[in-house]
Amino acid sequence: MSSRPRIRKAVFPVAGLGTRFLPATKAVPKELLPVLDKPLIQYAVEEACEAGIETIILVTRGDKEAIARHFTHAPDLEAFLAERNSHQPLERVRGILPGQVEVLEVTQEQPLGLGHAVLCARKLVGDEPFAVILPDDMIRSQGAGALRQMVDIYQESGCSVIGVEEVPLELTQRYGVAAVEPNHQGRMEIRTIVEKPRPEEAPSNLGVVGRYVLTGKIFELLEGLGAGAGGEIQLTDAIARLMESQTVLAHPFQGERFDCGSRLGLVKATIEYALADEELASDLAAFLRQRAGRLLA
Repeated sequence: MSSRPRIRKAVFPVAGLGTRFLPATKAVPKELLPVLDKPLIQYAVEEACEAGIETIILVTRGDKEAIARHFTHAPDLEAFLAERNSHQPLERVRGILPGQVEVLEVTQEQPLGLGHAVLCARKLVGDEPFAVILPDDMIRSQGAGALRQMVDIYQESGCSVIGVEEVPLELTQRYGVAAVEPNHQGRMEIRTIVEKPRPEEAPSNLGVVGRYVLTGKIFELLEGLGAGAGGEIQLTDAIARLMESQTVLAHPFQGERFDCGSRLGLVKATIEYALADEELASDLAAFLRQRAGRLLA
């Protein structure tokens, strides 16, 4: 049994404006846009809970209180559903968040980048190891969720773990990119990591995606960082400094990622989840076949 501290807290940077989805996100936070009948943020929180997370820390703006409200009880709605014996909807509303999990909020006053958003959570995290999840990166796994996989690696190794996947080389400017080598334990140890390199300068085609397990030392490194790529405080730059004193591992997670920060990614996720839904799969598949036939005619 590992004596290492458990990963109990997860930071969710959710302060973005969601401009790609305007005008829908003018009044509704991007993280509450639905994939079928659950908002993006709920899928991410469910993944965190499955990994043993007990505290959800939302790094948000002052006008995005609806995200936290999604995870609180709704007595009037629950009473309405109970009176009408709507048992299934009632259970779904009550089951949004396990009872032992708490949701905390901290405000990011200025949009200074992902590294700054993580730094905003320092007082709530403390010095312990923690996770970071970007809800835009929606990952569907058949077995253990992506974060569960990474937490298990941390418990075995004691090292920070970064989620990665292969990306087209021409798209490296959208990602942090890591070059890795296998270590003596067969894990992928990161040797180089850079933020948004041009394709000709990328050290590999392994893109960093929105899952991190980090030791508490990352906070002191973020404190000393200036602006990086895009004029923002980059988490990738702090990870590069962390590698000077600690081993950092890359994990090519088992699962399918949907980039729900883009319109196309959100549509793809919705279709895939709908095809996995018993009530929707047959009719949707028939519609898609019919639509494909018309497009190919």
